[in-house]
Parts: sequence; structure tokens; C-alpha cells
Amino acid sequence: TGLGEAVIKTTGSFLVVELMNQGYSPQIACEEALERIIRQNEGNPDFQVAYIALRKDGKIGAAAIQKGFKYALSAENETKLHSVKGIVG
Repeated sequence: TGLGEAVIKTTGSFLVVELMNQGYSPQIACEEALERIIRQNEGNPDFQVAYIALRKDGKIGAAAIQKGFKYALSAENETKLHSVKGIVG
């Protein structure tokens, strides 16, 4: 979610899935994909991009460039709102 062009330019969604296929946790895969975007923007992007990944074993990861990103997760008849710390902001 966020600035789609940055995701497309870095093949970010593909990278998250590929890293999980290589054994990375969903959390680390999301963070690595964001680091690629951050590097391409000289370490200080002024926009938001966030990834949420769900591995087939149920493990979840979420990461965002800037602070303030939230997502809701429903499991076992309970819905929780999760806040994600920003990598840069």
C-alpha cells in the first residue's frame, strides 16, 4: 500500500514473496523490500509504502517506511488493530 510506482520500480511485492520462498520470515521480507525502496530514494523517501505478508503457515509480517501505518487482523473471532513502526519516520 502507498506509492504504487515505488513498489513497481523495485518489484517489491515479488521480492517479498521470493524472500519468503528462500526462508525469510514475513517480517524480514517486508523490511528488506522497503530497504530497497529507501536506498533508491537516497535514504529519505518523503512518501509512504507499507507491506503486509502472510505466509501459508500463518506467520504474518508488516513493515512501513513512515510511522503511522495500521492494519486490522481478524483471527479466531477476534479483530485487532496493529500499529507498524516506520523504518525511516
